Parts: sequence; structure tokens; C-alpha cells
Amino acid sequence: MPAKKAAKKAAAKKEAPAKETQAPAPAVVPEVPAAAKVEAPAKKAAKKAATKEAAPKAEKSAPKPPKDVATAAYLNYLNRKAKGLPGSQESDWLAAEKSEGS
Repeated sequence: MPAKKAAKKAAAKKEAPAKETQAPAPAVVPEVPAAAKVEAPAKKAAKKAATKEAAPKAEKSAPKPPKDVATAAYLNYLNRKAKGLPGSQESDWLAAEKSEGS
């Protein structure tokens, strides 16, 4: 019986008229003046330059997280001294232990 079904399908394809497919209508693109086409790259360059000028430059990148408490304590000390904050070695160490989760 499967042969009969295949034969019916083939006969149906031959008898059925082929469907005509219509190509989609082309999109209407408004005409852009030549002057506007030239200005686009200039605008992009100006925007990049403005962004570079407006962006604050970092003096140094943020330090990577330390791998041990002693290194973290030392970095806390350096940070505290650079900012002129009061503190002690013990407070630097305790803060390092707290941040390291020890």
C-alpha cells in the first residue's frame, strides 16, 4: 500500500497547478542628499573625539584582589596612607581579614 500513496502524491503534484510566488515589493528608500552622506563619518569622528575628551582618565588601574591576608593588609596600609586617613597596622590587618573572609 505505501507504493499507492506515493503514486497518488506524485499524481497530485503533476495535476496541481504550480503556485506562483510573488517577490516581495522592494522597500522604498528615501533619497538622501549627497551632503548628508558625507557628514555621517565626520559626525562619528567628532563624537569619538568628544567621548575621549569627556572620559576621565584613571591614573592607575584598580589593584587586583590579593591572594593572602598579609598582602591585603599591606594594600590597605598603602591606600590609607595615600588618602591621609588615620589608622594602625592592626586596623589594616583586621580589615584585610574581613575582606578575605578569614
